[in-house]
Amino acid sequence: MRRLFGLLAICFALLFGSAPAFAADLANGAKVFSNNCAACHIGGGNVVNGERTLKASALEAYLANYSAGHEAAIAYQVTNGKNAMPAFGGKLSEADIADVAAFVEDSSAKGWS
Repeated sequence: MRRLFGLLAICFALLFGSAPAFAADLANGAKVFSNNCAACHIGGGNVVNGERTLKASALEAYLANYSAGHEAAIAYQVTNGKNAMPAFGGKLSEADIADVAAFVEDSSAKGWS
């Protein structure tokens, strides 16, 4: 099904100049987070650096200057890694990274409850 949507997005881009935005799959994002991120970021925390949590105030503070928005900044960091955080770009698909970024943003806004 994702392949079909991917092909449709390419066709749309060729016809109209840009790809349509598809809604993130928060359930998949939660699964990806649980399988790949929760060991260090359980409950929105950070076991490596306690100041760099995934809580709303922390994300706002260190992503404030990122003009593309929080989800894009989160996706960038998941893809490329930074400091002690490994890069997941070679391990996760772009769709999985987008889903986990949306899940982190949504969970952060809800206080990780």
